[in-house]
Amino acid sequence: MAIPSAPTHSTVAPEAIATTELFAVDAYCRSFDADVLDVDREGNRVLLSRTAFYPGGGGQPFDTGTLTGPTGPMTVERVRREPTGIWHWLDGGINLPEPRTHIHGELDWDRRHLVMRTHTALHVLCGVIWEEFHIPVTGGNMEVGTGRLDFPLEAMSAELGARIEARINEEVAAAHEIVVEFLGRELADADPALIRTAAKLIPREIDPLRIINIVGLDKQADGGTHVMSTAEVGTVRVTGTESKGKGNKRIRIALEDLNSET
Repeated sequence: MAIPSAPTHSTVAPEAIATTELFAVDAYCRSFDADVLDVDREGNRVLLSRTAFYPGGGGQPFDTGTLTGPTGPMTVERVRREPTGIWHWLDGGINLPEPRTHIHGELDWDRRHLVMRTHTALHVLCGVIWEEFHIPVTGGNMEVGTGRLDFPLEAMSAELGARIEARINEEVAAAHEIVVEFLGRELADADPALIRTAAKLIPREIDPLRIINIVGLDKQADGGTHVMSTAEVGTVRVTGTESKGKGNKRIRIALEDLNSET
């Protein structure tokens, strides 16, 4: 993660991304219209001219929802990026639309919003660990409402977990603004903090890099979806602390239901 700072780079996405990958520029876009570019009938999937469905990647799960065309609504069961584009797998036993058909997409918004909250909570955890120990994240995974991150800590305890939980919720309550930025690859490679985490793992042809900046706390290369303020995350619980070997410790988190919070 980079050293916390105010936005310093462009917040305007490249046109090729802004017009086709709606999730990259507006995480709150929950419905959209598009045209069918290609149909894979054997795989029961379609390629669209643009989409708000996140295709999975970087530890974040793919979105689900529906596509509606001339044959009626179709459930989107899986989404994945391939060299040819972002493909949407549809429920079996339906009549797939023809190429050039107009399609309306709707996300499962409750699921997507919980994923956004979860992803942001994990970035807050990164920022807290950076401030406390000045070490990067070395691995992680995310599910809907839960996640875990690994850090090169020498020791781990329940007491440390409780302290980290309190710090996470302090930063959540601080209502940090979250800004999406785009940073040229040459500049990103010159930032040792970004290179120390995600940037080394991102193919060289991805230029510029998309950066998630939790202003004043955490900044790192990231392609996923996030809320606009840490206040939207809600209460976060540290549900487990584990030692995965020397210099490798794991912290697990879970989010409370927003409707259950007082």
